[in-house]
Amino acid sequence: MSLWQQIVVQSEPRQKKWFTGLTWGILAFIGLADYLLGFERSLFGFYFIPIALAVVARGWRFGVVIALGSVATWIVGDWLAGAHFNSPAVLIWNAAVAMLTYLMLIGLLSGLLALQRDLEARVQQRTVALTKEVAERERLEKAVLEISERERRSIGHDLHDGLGQHLTGTALTGQLIVEKLQRRAAEETPDVKNMVTLVKGAIEQTRQLAKGLLLADIDAEGLASALQEFCVNTASQFGVDCYFQGEPHIILSESGIATHLYRIALEAIRNALQHGHARSIAVRLSVTDKQIVLSISDDGGGLPLPSARGAGLGLRIMEHRARMIGAAFAIETPPEGGTLVVCKLPLQAL
Repeated sequence: MSLWQQIVVQSEPRQKKWFTGLTWGILAFIGLADYLLGFERSLFGFYFIPIALAVVARGWRFGVVIALGSVATWIVGDWLAGAHFNSPAVLIWNAAVAMLTYLMLIGLLSGLLALQRDLEARVQQRTVALTKEVAERERLEKAVLEISERERRSIGHDLHDGLGQHLTGTALTGQLIVEKLQRRAAEETPDVKNMVTLVKGAIEQTRQLAKGLLLADIDAEGLASALQEFCVNTASQFGVDCYFQGEPHIILSESGIATHLYRIALEAIRNALQHGHARSIAVRLSVTDKQIVLSISDDGGGLPLPSARGAGLGLRIMEHRARMIGAAFAIETPPEGGTLVVCKLPLQAL
């Protein structure tokens, strides 16, 4: 809480009488000290204290009242202490100069307090606006993630029920043609057989792609096996060295955490293949006494430029998934090159 806010809280109606009494008490104490020290030693500057307290506590109007009281106390104290003035004009001049000085102090202090109040109001407005902006951004990121999942499932269904069935029909038709050519002992038979084999390979790749896209939530105990299977399929499908290292029996508190970690690994592997053109990818899953660490490293071309990386939807989705489960997310370029993606999940979040 700022100084002004503390003063405002203390200056509620029930406290105004107390502040009023305190201000007059300080003024009386300074006036008494001024009288006892004599007119040769002036405490003119010390009257700033009750005036400033009056302005801060109750506003500039009360400050003017205390300023008038300070001038009167100062003049009367000097007169009682034995000060003599050759002319009433001197007394009036001294009082006018003192009052003008105090009024300048009141004006400056009131202006500073007004600026502080305005600054605090602007900070509060900006804080509210920033909070709303952050909430809206999180909402949009969640919406993008949900759209991504929905489109992923839609593409998976299209691959499995559309392209997969079409390729299956093509393979069956090709097999019938092979049988007809074999009965004729046609020399084109080996070529058609090879075509049917290629179509069957395309069917298997389509099924693997659809399986990855349609994958349901990972079991709380199945993260390691799911990562192992995906690495094997990736190595077979793309002809790269993709392997998994980790403890096979890692138990998480809920399947949602396992699913998010799995999706982070999948996105990191896809980035390594599509953008980094990696030939070797290592997925590691380890557990310490404080956290679970998922890391994906590759030997690809490294990170893209910061401008391109900031606009990358895949990276933002990975970061959002990590935040949703309370994990720390980092992506960097190791000294030996390539890309390293690390997701650290504290055990307290489980």
